[in-house]
Amino acid sequence: MAKTSNRRKLRLVRHRRLRRNMFGTADRPRLCVFRSNRHFYAQVIDDTKSRTLLSLSTLSPDIQKKLAGTPLERAGQLGTEVAKRVCKTGVEEVVFDRGGHRFHGQVKAFADAAREEGLRF
Repeated sequence: MAKTSNRRKLRLVRHRRLRRNMFGTADRPRLCVFRSNRHFYAQVIDDTKSRTLLSLSTLSPDIQKKLAGTPLERAGQLGTEVAKRVCKTGVEEVVFDRGGHRFHGQVKAFADAAREEGLRF
């Protein structure tokens, strides 16, 4: 139990350190990701107005039926869907906020899929 608690604390320390210098604007909003053991969440946020422009997760009913496979594959599919919806709004470049998670596994699969759809970080 103590090891898990320590990991969570260290992730939050990394997240706070990253967020000190990361800020989303209307032209270049922040793409924030969070992953739990079962699900993956993504939000596109305009920090100047404190508004969430888009929010999707593996729990979203409109895309939950489209997602299939392992958690890694579902994160990639979610990245594709987020990129498509963000590009429809006219935003082509975002600031990628990995939420203190290391850039590998599901986070990397999400980012690579979003880049393949035309979203720039």
